[in-house]
Amino acid sequence: MEPVVSIIMGSLSDLPILKKAAAFLDSMEVPFEMNALSAHRTPAEVESFARSAQDRGIKVIIAGAGMAAALPGVIAAMTPVPVIGVPISSSLEGRDALLSIVQMPPGIAVATVGIDGGMNAGVLAVQILALSDAGVSARFESYRKKLSEKIVKVNSELKDVKFQYKTN
Repeated sequence: MEPVVSIIMGSLSDLPILKKAAAFLDSMEVPFEMNALSAHRTPAEVESFARSAQDRGIKVIIAGAGMAAALPGVIAAMTPVPVIGVPISSSLEGRDALLSIVQMPPGIAVATVGIDGGMNAGVLAVQILALSDAGVSARFESYRKKLSEKIVKVNSELKDVKFQYKTN
């Protein structure tokens, strides 16, 4: 089994957020790898990873970073593989990381999910893969159907919630 998604974190402290992406990929039966790389502390390793990702069969990269949050953008600058940035809340409630990831210069795009949005990074990666993989597409469609059914059930349960002026 070869990975098609790579989850990259700047340090081990990012793991609790990126575990959510890993869990979702796992539930969708998408092979992935997880590594720690730092744009500031291991720049040569980041470059080697980014430049070789496509040749190794990686189709989507999820990169989490806090503070200066350079990792997703640096990776995106060196690979044609789509990069999904996950801003990690570490200082300034994650707003610094969000702005660092989302404000890329023209021509170097990083898809960005919300602060600490590891789960949505996994979802977006699966959506990208589903465009060219019928099996992933079918599993994702089943997941979406379950989300819909969950909300329909909640609405059914809300009918039993009584208030004097509630009309439904």
